[in-house]
Amino acid sequence: YVLRNPIALFQIDDKEFDIPQVDTPPTLESILNEPEEEEEPFILEDTSLMNTESIDAHSCETSSLASSDSGDRTHLKRKRKTLELHTAIHGSVLRHSILKGISAQIVSAADKVDAGLPTAVVNLNQALRLCLGSTATGAEYGAVSALSINHDCTRLLCGFAKGQITMWDLANGKLLRTITDANPPGSAILHVKFTDDPTLAVCNDSGGSVFELAFRRVMGMRTCDSRCLFSGSKGEVCNVEPLHTPPDLKDHPITQYSLLAMASLTKILVIGLKPSLKVWMTFPYGKADPSSIPQLAWQFVPVQKAVNPVLAFCRGVTVHFLLVKKDDSGTIHVIKQRQLQLDCDIISLSWIDSRTLVAVDSGEKLRVVDRPSQEELETIDMAEVQLVYNSSHFKSLATGGNVSQALALVGEKACYQSVCSYAGQIVILGTKSAHVMTLRSWRERVDFLLKQERFVEALSLAWSFHEGTAKAVLGEWSFFLPGCVHFMVEILFQYVEHSLKKCPEHGKIQVMEQHFLDVVPVVVDYCLLLQRTDLLFSQLYGRLGENCVARGVFLESLEPYIVSERLGCLNAAVMKDLLAHLQDNNMMDSIGNCLVHMDITSLDIQQVVQMCWTNQLYDAMIYVFNRGINDYINPMEKLFQVITPPLRQGRALTDEQVVMGNKLLVYISCCLAGRAYPLGDIPEDLVSQVKNQVFEFLIGVHSADAGPDEDMYPYIRTLLHFDTREFLNVLALTFEDFKNDKQALEYQQRIVDILLKVMVENSDFTPSQVGCLFTFLARQLAKPDNTLFVNRKLFDQVLEFLCCPDDDSRHTERQQVLLELLQAGGVVQFDEGRLLRLAEKAEFYQICEFLYEQKHQYDKIIDCYLRDPLRKGEVFNYIHNLLSIPGYSSEEKQCVWNKALQHIQELVTLDPAKSADLVVVHFPEEVGPIITQLQVGSCPLSVCRHLGRERWEGPHPQALLKLSPDLNELHISLMCRFAPRQLTDFLKSSQEYRLEEAIQITKQNQLHEATAYLLEKKGDAHGAFQVLLKVQNIQRSGEECEGGAVLRRVEEGLRDIIALCHRSSQSLNPQQREVRLWAGGRVWAGGRVWAGGRVGGPAALKELTMNVLNRMSSFIPLPAIIQRILQDPVYGKGKLAEIQGLILGMLETFNYEQTLLETTTSLLNHDLHWSLSHLRAVVSKGLHPRQDQCNICLQQYKRRHDSPEQIIVFSCGHLYHCHCLQRKGRSQMDPRLFQAWSCYKCTSSQGGRGGDRGALETGRGRSLDLSGGGGGL
Repeated sequence: YVLRNPIALFQIDDKEFDIPQVDTPPTLESILNEPEEEEEPFILEDTSLMNTESIDAHSCETSSLASSDSGDRTHLKRKRKTLELHTAIHGSVLRHSILKGISAQIVSAADKVDAGLPTAVVNLNQALRLCLGSTATGAEYGAVSALSINHDCTRLLCGFAKGQITMWDLANGKLLRTITDANPPGSAILHVKFTDDPTLAVCNDSGGSVFELAFRRVMGMRTCDSRCLFSGSKGEVCNVEPLHTPPDLKDHPITQYSLLAMASLTKILVIGLKPSLKVWMTFPYGKADPSSIPQLAWQFVPVQKAVNPVLAFCRGVTVHFLLVKKDDSGTIHVIKQRQLQLDCDIISLSWIDSRTLVAVDSGEKLRVVDRPSQEELETIDMAEVQLVYNSSHFKSLATGGNVSQALALVGEKACYQSVCSYAGQIVILGTKSAHVMTLRSWRERVDFLLKQERFVEALSLAWSFHEGTAKAVLGEWSFFLPGCVHFMVEILFQYVEHSLKKCPEHGKIQVMEQHFLDVVPVVVDYCLLLQRTDLLFSQLYGRLGENCVARGVFLESLEPYIVSERLGCLNAAVMKDLLAHLQDNNMMDSIGNCLVHMDITSLDIQQVVQMCWTNQLYDAMIYVFNRGINDYINPMEKLFQVITPPLRQGRALTDEQVVMGNKLLVYISCCLAGRAYPLGDIPEDLVSQVKNQVFEFLIGVHSADAGPDEDMYPYIRTLLHFDTREFLNVLALTFEDFKNDKQALEYQQRIVDILLKVMVENSDFTPSQVGCLFTFLARQLAKPDNTLFVNRKLFDQVLEFLCCPDDDSRHTERQQVLLELLQAGGVVQFDEGRLLRLAEKAEFYQICEFLYEQKHQYDKIIDCYLRDPLRKGEVFNYIHNLLSIPGYSSEEKQCVWNKALQHIQELVTLDPAKSADLVVVHFPEEVGPIITQLQVGSCPLSVCRHLGRERWEGPHPQALLKLSPDLNELHISLMCRFAPRQLTDFLKSSQEYRLEEAIQITKQNQLHEATAYLLEKKGDAHGAFQVLLKVQNIQRSGEECEGGAVLRRVEEGLRDIIALCHRSSQSLNPQQREVRLWAGGRVWAGGRVWAGGRVGGPAALKELTMNVLNRMSSFIPLPAIIQRILQDPVYGKGKLAEIQGLILGMLETFNYEQTLLETTTSLLNHDLHWSLSHLRAVVSKGLHPRQDQCNICLQQYKRRHDSPEQIIVFSCGHLYHCHCLQRKGRSQMDPRLFQAWSCYKCTSSQGGRGGDRGALETGRGRSLDLSGGGGGL
């Protein structure tokens, strides 16, 4: 065993650490050879089962991160933690042991003056053999920072904190070499490692460089040649790992290259040292935490039937894998494998076998991970170990700390020399102890769980070993497979004994049952997995049976295994106990579920059948009869005995009887199809026999215990009454299998004859049931290989029965039955002419439709829809589909088209909207004749209204159909007659009518509001004013109406007149406006006089007055309005007080509008000033060209003022010669500007948008005449 990186304290200050003075300091040898109080043999103790408080008797407050190797002790202190073991289904994978002998020597040496923590090489007994070096060596070279032993354990390399390297002979402890010039002075040795070649080693120093050490012995002189493999100036390397080949793979083709992996702070490098230095691969980390430390680990892994080296590397949370292999042609390939993502920062990474990785995270938790499944198997808290860190060496404190900040930051977590793996072991060095982690054997992992009485997990883990699915397995699967079964049997016995021992003797029975419910299913499961039912039903059942509660739980637990057919055969004693227990506890459903899945040949059939019948376990009873004594008829007889009496008496069946009837139908179907009930198949040698027996039973004339009043064929009659359709479906499925079987065909004909005799000659069946029978027959007769014979007269009788016009009951049912019969092929059994006459007489319009469709008389189907009250609304879809869908001839479509036109009056009455849609799509040229054809009334108006309605097509609404002017005028005329209140709104929304004709129509119908709107639209505002004035006079004369209603109408009329005056004033000159508005004012004045004596007149008058004056103020100056008011005769007689409020309101409005105008003007002037100032600042700002050359000719412009060249500089930074830009056509003359320019490069890069860009740049160029005469920037 080799402890990597023990520490020697250098230059300790006695006063700082308060170390007392001693007369004679002890030597290092005397300290290490001090006898212990009790000599203990070498034992690898399993700390997982120990009390964690007793692990380290010499532990102190100093934790792992605050080890003596760290340069900073303050920020790394951590509270003491107990060792925690998190077990999962994989159990405890690693055995954690403390090397007590070495740990005691480390503690003893650390407690003495300036001894430090030693470097030791030990044998298996942990007895000290050699002490290499001395305190003088430590004072000269500093602390040991790295160790390495060659493959045959004969040489030891030691690296020191001050940069020296020594080689020792482990056989006699002799110093062989002292190497002081392998690396630059002033740098610490971070790593020194032997390769597979004993004469070749590599080292890595704190400067980030890597060196090759070649050992030679020439003429008795030992020498060492050093070669730099990687310089720290190109990127600091902080980890190196040579590939070590196991002894059994010495002939592997990769070994000859002596591979070396190096990890810098940014990437991974894999190089070959032989036969010549060659870089094989580099791989960058990507984004990573700067404080994360790179890790490297080689392992030979079997991949695709070949064993090749795999390099695992990481920095942070992601572990990458690189497979190195050599193909048949000799080419080396480095292949990236699937990466592993962890949730922690990794500070140490090792392989423990070819499938398992061991990682230590920054929280000092050791994680065991299965690489193929990427599953974390175990996590162990290593805080108590007090892991040794290499911070001081990475900071090179012994040589003055001359390292980069990046390397020093990484070194805070460096523990390369404290964790190493070898031969399936992980050795970990703590500040006061040494630890070893070893893979447990399969037996140890199971025993670990058994010691904790975790029997279920132990069984699960043992079974995973048995199946070869366990993770982190030590050894070959075939090696421990035979012992797994025997060991699992022992565990089962232990589990049963433990459960009986731990069972509570007193308390509630439910608690005891729950206790055994947690045990028994596990025992049964694993006995079945191991195929040891003999063990289950003999020894284990016998042991559990000693406890009555355990016995009951055991028997009840067998049900799910029996139902799932995992347990199909029980011995007679267990089966008897099972049935007795379930019956005693009234668990009859469980008995039924179990019986249909068990071998019952060992049971008392008569007793079981009686029990099933008594407890209504019909499935189990049928199963016992069928499987026990091959009797398939007795179950049917028993079921018929239950459902026949109520059906014969006409009583309704209970739910239980309905269930039994359905079981009977399913059972008959299974027997006739050769299937067993409720599951499985009838033995092949019994299939034909069972079919014949069932047929003979069903067609029996009388039952075995028939009475004198029993009807013939009772079984078929019962099934028909129970469910006619389902029974006929059972027969139809059975008839499908009758092929070339003469006896079966005879049964088929016989059953059909009986069905006809029972149903046709008996009036007990409904039309639906009779229809089901004949539909069934029609389908059978329509088959090409039909052999049935049915008298055609029977179909005629059925037709007469279904089409009887005297019986209006069940009209829809009769029609549906007949339709199903015809669709099943029964149409060939009837005279179509007679069928059609009977259908029309019975008003079976669906039947008529079916027949017309067969004859392609589609036009007559329209009559069927219109005459059928239930399907009238479907006629529109039928007409549209037939006229639109291809597949019909032009003659057929023409007949339907003519028929639809013929019935257009009826269609419009039925649904005007759908009729209009139909006209638009299929009759756009017949709109005029259709409207003319419609009778007098609202029908034409409805059609026109729907034809003119709008629909959305694209961004704007469009009319459904654009009507001709004549039709629009007809529409207006119809609206005048039938919807006068809606006429004005229609005229406003429509633009398709002629104004003169529309005006004449509205005048004829005396609709003055519509006439006024049309006159205004025409431009005759005066005529519209006269019409509205006439309406106002008429409304005022309506004294006979209620005063309030007249006042409202007068008010509305005045508002319309005022609004008309306001709208028409916009197109008049000021004088005409004043005349027109004062004409409206006179109307207002007249209304004022009229409304003065009405109830509510003054308030309405005031509101109207304000409305008139507000409208006038928009077009007439306020002084003119006041003057007109004062000149009015009404107010000239001293009544100004009535309008005082109006005048004051007008003046207030004037003041508000004046203030608003002044404020708005001020804001606009301020915005204009700001815009001009900003524009002036932009224009006067200097432009800086990006380059000193023209972007077209690429020639530099001359900076001399005497040069005649003129240049153009744009705000985008591009510069051009004026004549170059003119040649490209990027200038234009503008009368407002001398010349406008656009940037050639910007407009060219914009492609199709060059015009816009050019417009944007126009005017933003500045010209400069270098001679001084052409302007300036």
